[in-house]
Amino acid sequence: MEVAPALSTTQSDITFQKVDGREIDRSSYLGPDYNSDELMQLVSTYYNVEALVEYLKQHQGYQSVTLQFPDDLIKDSSMIIRSLQSRFDNETTKFWVLADTAYSACCVDEVAAEHVHANVVVHFGDACLNAIQNLPVVYSFGTPFLDLPLVVENFQRAFPDLSSKICLMANAPFSKHLAKLYSILKCDLHYKNIIYSQINTRMAEDECVTILDTFHVPEDVVQVGTFGSNSVLFGQYGKTESIVSEEYHLFHLTTPQEPRLLYLSTMFESIHIFDPALSGLVTGPFPSLMRRYKYMHVARTAGCIGILVNTLSLRNTRETINELVKLIKAREKKHYLFVVGKPNVAKLANFEDIDIWCILGCSQSGIIVDQFNEFYKPIITPYELNLALSEEVTWTGKWVVDFKDAIDEIEQNLDGDEVVSASAAADEPEFDVVTGRYTSMSRPLRALTHVELETADDNDSKQLTTKHTASGAVIKGTVSTSASALQNRSWKGLGSDFDSIEVDDTGADIEEGISGVARGYGFDREDAINKANK
Repeated sequence: MEVAPALSTTQSDITFQKVDGREIDRSSYLGPDYNSDELMQLVSTYYNVEALVEYLKQHQGYQSVTLQFPDDLIKDSSMIIRSLQSRFDNETTKFWVLADTAYSACCVDEVAAEHVHANVVVHFGDACLNAIQNLPVVYSFGTPFLDLPLVVENFQRAFPDLSSKICLMANAPFSKHLAKLYSILKCDLHYKNIIYSQINTRMAEDECVTILDTFHVPEDVVQVGTFGSNSVLFGQYGKTESIVSEEYHLFHLTTPQEPRLLYLSTMFESIHIFDPALSGLVTGPFPSLMRRYKYMHVARTAGCIGILVNTLSLRNTRETINELVKLIKAREKKHYLFVVGKPNVAKLANFEDIDIWCILGCSQSGIIVDQFNEFYKPIITPYELNLALSEEVTWTGKWVVDFKDAIDEIEQNLDGDEVVSASAAADEPEFDVVTGRYTSMSRPLRALTHVELETADDNDSKQLTTKHTASGAVIKGTVSTSASALQNRSWKGLGSDFDSIEVDDTGADIEEGISGVARGYGFDREDAINKANK
């Protein structure tokens, strides 16, 4: 008797052997000479776990605590959890790890934390420090290893002139090293015009924000200005002249995310990047504003605008959405609202009716800067959309990413509008400077007083049929951009080819389908039984 061959492998300890994993490399932030035998203590010191434990004990009402790690630090989460649980072993405090953030890793994932009814979020690693809506936040940046002599060597190579105006900057974890780097360059090497940026620790005065890390400020250094809403600038004591960032060269430790890099390129005369994870200096090319100028003109003649939201947790997000909707409607354009945590090319390609996207996200890493034309439709910011929908196009050369500033700009645009008759220029086409052609679909919400609509049914006067005009498909008094796009498709979905093919109205005979599961369908079992009986 022949036996049918096995379709699956028998699961046994002999077949599946445990593979010894390699030791995880943490030299990039703990240093190349860290002792693996003292790893638990090193990690606890790196993340300032003692200060975190003290904070949680002071807030006994926090019974559900979420720990948020970026992807490159998630490997340390198990050790942090064990260390915290050992301190709260006999108490009711529960700890949760957010292993995959819903959007940018630098932002606090308030949405995921609310899924477990968290009382507080502890954010580890680099952070944008953008304010969120509700939950209290504790920041633990960490203290990464830095080879200061190597940094100084590259700095001197980039700036041989001791009188150059230079600003030192870094991401949140490496900002701790800037004060010492400043002292070396100022006191030992005698650079005359050095300033450096540091985290604005006054944010911790807010009851909802706590920063576990401490930042040392030398005695001969004072605050000389601010940079954005989350950073302050320090410089030489007694310096009286105002700081104009456009007059300074930027020396940045670590490589910023593309949105942040584009913003910095508009604020400084030049940028030099030294990334400890790489070798040598990087001086470009960096994202350019010229592409943004082109996208702004695309938005001016766009008929349908997609408002793309990364998260609703950031403060002023809802207010920005409301102002954008007012602006878009005032310009007689259509809009759709999308909430997508991590937008990519495949997700946005599903909505080909959208002419241009306006993204609302974190200014550090939540804004998409399409350097290589990967996305099918352009992506701009609320500030750029406001410029595009102004009565007169004015390119300022700035790149405003703060929601509050964008809201103020939009309100000024709306307040300056003049009431114009909707029917005065209903049929007037608009010139598209990108394509070099006139377009009549830039204002689909305009009043079509010249179009007569017919009712679909005498008994139902509210339901209107689709009317086809020179401007496109008209539904309920306005041009439907989606209907127009669908009519222009060569393929409109399953069954759309039946219009040109004669099909027998009787249909096909009903047949019984396949039964069973993938490892053994019904006909497979019957074949096995038949072979066994032979």
